[in-house]
Amino acid sequence: MTETSRIASFARFSWGVLAYNLGVILWGAFVRATGSGAGCGSHWPDCNGEILPRAESIETAIELTHRLTSGLALVLVLVQVGWALRLFERGHLARRAAIAGVILMLTEAALGAGIVLLEYVADDASAGRAAWMALHLVNTFLLVAALALTAWWADAERASRALDAGGGVGWYVAIGALALVVTGMAGAVTALGDTLFPSATLAEGLAADASPTAHFLVRLRVIHPIVATGTFLYLVMASALISAARPDARVRRAALALVVSLAVQMGAGLLNLALLAPVWMQLVHLLLADVAWIALVLLGASALGAPRASAVTRAAIA
Repeated sequence: MTETSRIASFARFSWGVLAYNLGVILWGAFVRATGSGAGCGSHWPDCNGEILPRAESIETAIELTHRLTSGLALVLVLVQVGWALRLFERGHLARRAAIAGVILMLTEAALGAGIVLLEYVADDASAGRAAWMALHLVNTFLLVAALALTAWWADAERASRALDAGGGVGWYVAIGALALVVTGMAGAVTALGDTLFPSATLAEGLAADASPTAHFLVRLRVIHPIVATGTFLYLVMASALISAARPDARVRRAALALVVSLAVQMGAGLLNLALLAPVWMQLVHLLLADVAWIALVLLGASALGAPRASAVTRAAIA
C-alpha cells in the first residue's frame, strides 16, 4: 500500500470516527431527555455495583448502552491517534488534532463520570447540574472540532498550507466560535429546563418563562433564542467577510455550508419550541447544532489555509 492510499484510508477512518461520535453524543442527549442518567445508580464505571449487570429496567439499558458505546468511542480515538503518530511526522496538523482528540475524549469521559457520581441525573434541578451540563457541552464541541480537523488535515494539500490568521479572518472565526459555544451552552441549559419542567402548551411555557416565581431553569430558557439569533446574524455577516478576504472556492463552499446549516438550525429551533421540545426534536436540534459547529470549524480551517485577497489579485495581474 502506498503512502497516499494509507493517508486516504486514515482520512476515511477519521471521518467514520467523527460520525460514530456524533451518534454517541446524540445517545447521551437521549439519556438526559428520558431521565435515564440514574439507570446505573450513582455507580461509575460499574453499573449498580456490577460490571455487566442485567438490565432490569429500560433506564438501565439506556444508560448502560451509552457507557458501552462511549467506551468504544474511546477505543476508536486511541486507534486513530496511534495510526496518526505512525503515519504523520512530528508537527503535522492531523497528528496534533488527533492528540487533542484523545485528551478531550478523556476529559469527556471524566465529565460524564462526574454527572453520575455527583448525581446530576434524573430530576435534579440544581445550579450545579446546569453548570456541569454547560461545561460538558463545551468539551463536546472541542472534541468534535478535534475529530473533524483530524480528518480534514489528513489531506496532504490542506495540511501543507501555512495557517494565516491575518486580514481579520482569525478574529471573525474566533468570535464566531465563541458565539456558537455560548449558544450551545445556553441550549444545553434550556434543554435541561425543557426536560425537567415540560409545558402543556406553548402559551403556558412562554408565561412560565416570564414568571419571576418560576424555577431558574425555566426563566433561563428565554436566553437561548436571543443568543442564537444574534449568533446567526453575526455568522452570516462573518461568512461573507471571510469569503471576501479569502476568495477561494473551498472557502466559499464552506461559508455557504455554514450559512445553510445555521438557517436550517434556526428553523429547527422554532419547530422545537412550537412542538414543546419532544425528545426526538431535541435530538434533531442537537445534531444540527453539531453540524453547524463542524461547518464553522472547517470554514475556519479552509480560510486560514487560503491565500489572502491581495495575494490572489497580485497573482491574477502577474
